[in-house]
Amino acid sequence: MNKACLKLYFLGSGSIGIPSLNALIGTPDIELVGIGTQPDRPAGRHKTLTPTDVGRWASEQNLKVDKPPSVNSETFLEYLGNLKPDILLVISFGQILKEKLLELPSVSCVNAHASLLPFYRGASPIAAALLNGDSKTGVSFMKMERGLDTGPVYCSYEYHIKENERASELEDALASLAGKHAPDVLLKIASGALSPIKQDDGKASYAGKISRKDACFTWSEKAVEINSRSRAFYPWPGAVFPAVLKHGLETEIKISRARVCKEMESRPGEILKADKHGWIVACGEDALELLSVIPKGKKEMSGAEFIRGAHFTTGDILPSGKVNTEINNLKTNKHIGIYR
Repeated sequence: MNKACLKLYFLGSGSIGIPSLNALIGTPDIELVGIGTQPDRPAGRHKTLTPTDVGRWASEQNLKVDKPPSVNSETFLEYLGNLKPDILLVISFGQILKEKLLELPSVSCVNAHASLLPFYRGASPIAAALLNGDSKTGVSFMKMERGLDTGPVYCSYEYHIKENERASELEDALASLAGKHAPDVLLKIASGALSPIKQDDGKASYAGKISRKDACFTWSEKAVEINSRSRAFYPWPGAVFPAVLKHGLETEIKISRARVCKEMESRPGEILKADKHGWIVACGEDALELLSVIPKGKKEMSGAEFIRGAHFTTGDILPSGKVNTEINNLKTNKHIGIYR
């Protein structure tokens, strides 16, 4: 086909897809025939109907956005068929695409996935890479099929994870990486210059959905593992531990930023340092300096600011976090730390 005639329909909900969408809109050889996102959902204390990140962004740009309850319905399939898209690009959408929809575009259904496939197929590849201590990850452009992220891959782009980079920051970096390459990749797919290559299923690993239980940890874990958890699950659900403040007030504290302190060991949960400069807590191996925290019901604050109000002292013992007896569904049983 003539690349100047490439008709594209975009499906996405999360903010990770916005840089790609923005780049595609500005590409002369691509005609964006439509944008689809998840319907508005109740959110917040008052359950106010709230659009997705893509829905909000599209409205701000005065772009029409479709919000189909099901992209597999006959109504939507007929609507999309009339638009005659060559490529359907899917990034963090939130609905499963069935076979009729996958076969509708004249060229391909393409998914931009935030991992170097076949590693970390599934819902939470960014968290999985951080939780497992990987040194690099990336974005893969994949031809979609019925399986969960099992389709052949057109191309992948690597990203080297920065020290103490958190999930929200890594997501922004991968979003920019996808946006940088999306126009060129899609044009090459449409022209036949890129052919998908089958994934090596023997190397596949999976990253399941994140839940509140993933916030749980105990101080008997290694400091590097607790730090990885806080980075992987930031901002939600975080790495959370219980504490007793002055006057016996019980609360929960989320780690926002931390630093591993090597060769500092004592009883797990013991506060090794608590002064105007901050605080350090002993772990099962090494110790963790809590650079910033978020006490329950409060805003993020520095470790030093928290200590001034909490009245913790050196030698105090923090209660153990709730033990999570279920196997963490992001900690894969093979290819752990595949890029350390």
